[in-house]
Amino acid sequence: MKTFGHGLIVGKFCPLHRGHQYLLERAQHECERLIILSYTKPELPGCEPARRERWLADLYPEATRLVLDDMRLAAECRQRSLPVTVVPDNSASDDTHRQFVAWLLKHLLETTVDVVFTSEAYGEGFAAVLSREQQADGGPAVRHVMVDAERHAVPVSGTALRADIHGLRRHLAPGVYKDFIRRVAFLGGESTGKSVLAQQLASRLQTVHAAEYGRELWEAKQGVLIKNDMIHIAQTQMAREDSLAPTAVQYLFCDTTPLTTALYSQALFGEVSEELNVLARRTYDRVFLCAPDVPFVQDGTRRDEAFRRWQHEWYVRELHAGGVAYRLLTGSWETRMSTVLSELAVGA
Repeated sequence: MKTFGHGLIVGKFCPLHRGHQYLLERAQHECERLIILSYTKPELPGCEPARRERWLADLYPEATRLVLDDMRLAAECRQRSLPVTVVPDNSASDDTHRQFVAWLLKHLLETTVDVVFTSEAYGEGFAAVLSREQQADGGPAVRHVMVDAERHAVPVSGTALRADIHGLRRHLAPGVYKDFIRRVAFLGGESTGKSVLAQQLASRLQTVHAAEYGRELWEAKQGVLIKNDMIHIAQTQMAREDSLAPTAVQYLFCDTTPLTTALYSQALFGEVSEELNVLARRTYDRVFLCAPDVPFVQDGTRRDEAFRRWQHEWYVRELHAGGVAYRLLTGSWETRMSTVLSELAVGA
């Protein structure tokens, strides 16, 4: 038997960290139904509503969740034929925020709560306003449960995390931290060093890299690929990146992208399917294109220098056509490494 019926937690969750989780899990343990409200105005970089909604849904799928900004709130109001209102600014008075939450509960969620959980001194006043509003309509009084006010259980704050998200990553669930990883992609023709760069940069910066799955499949099938392999290669490459992201530290270095799969589809089969074209538009935080200005090394699997030049020209054309910003890497291997480190502002 749970202690309470309907419980409420309100927060920015920018980002959702283990301190929030401590509070949420306490409330979930004590309530038959947990309602989670999240809003912030202005929005904070990297913590957009869609991300906060996904974090909460992944970790608390059984809770009732409402993540709002002005656009989302307006849509909810129109759907219920309510006057369109806006999210209060973070600097608005405590009473403004309390009245706003009471309005959300009554008009959008059409429910009442029995208890509000916080880790803040404002909790008692918040519960008192909700009690007054609900009891005016014949609803229940609202209790306040304070959880870890001194932050002994999880000594962290959203402000501290936003200032040093990577240094304090231990306070984030892997599914949250992965959204702050910068994905760095390397493209280039055969024998231009993208694989070595991805591996060496990952080692130097103590993170991970996503190896090229297409090469692995090509070797496994002894160089005999069919057209249907192309979608499988692209999808597997993306899944590999996604699975590695939670284990990365600040950067995930990607040895190729689905755009490379599109290139080989064009080279091998003379066309690129629409489905593959869609996958090839996957976005990355930084894209580096390795120029074919280093000696061509034949390892027994590569074509020739002419094909490498064609690959480079194809990449340049497709990147420009897609409006993708990229940095061209030229010169020696050491120069390329230094250029990437400089571009990432981590120092050579």
